[in-house]
Amino acid sequence: MQYPKFFDEAESFILKDDLANFLGATKDGIIEITYIDCVKLAGHSCPTVAGSYILTKVALKHLFGSNTPVRSSFKISIKEPKSSGVNGVIGNVIGFICGCSDEGGFSGIGGKFNKKNLLSYGNSSQKGLVRFELLDGSKSIELNLDTSTVPGNPKMKELMQKALMGSATSKELEEFQNMWQERVKFMLLNKDEWNNIAKEIKWVYHNI
Repeated sequence: MQYPKFFDEAESFILKDDLANFLGATKDGIIEITYIDCVKLAGHSCPTVAGSYILTKVALKHLFGSNTPVRSSFKISIKEPKSSGVNGVIGNVIGFICGCSDEGGFSGIGGKFNKKNLLSYGNSSQKGLVRFELLDGSKSIELNLDTSTVPGNPKMKELMQKALMGSATSKELEEFQNMWQERVKFMLLNKDEWNNIAKEIKWVYHNI
């Protein structure tokens, strides 16, 4: 399978999954999730997929610090309905990384290893787009996702329209694809930008 090389340069997630450990799926339950894994899940690479990846990086760093994050040991809520905008895409990517599912998830074995109802939508009372909270309630973080901090090439919109209409030449189509992925590349590989893309919401409300 061929794909842009920078996909492999994006910092992967190293997580522990207690269910994977219990059933011997991986040694010690350690799971690595990469950006290309999320691209396979979504079927594409875009600022929303990359932004969701980055947002999860920021959230897990806050919740677990230097410790290995444990999948399914926290819950995730998204402010807007699942069917609104790209919220479903955001939830799919974050839930996949974190081992958190909605009502369709795995309900566990003997009261352990639950992954069900750890991802919810339409929680209008929260201030941030996405809220992560440890199941014991000891720590949480709310984040907004702002991909506009990394604008695309101004020429990209024109090329996209031509591509959608089927009037783009092969050279123009390749140019559009390269511009599209260059934006994603900058987002993923410039870690100094991550806290601007995934903005923490302070407890004192302010517009972001």
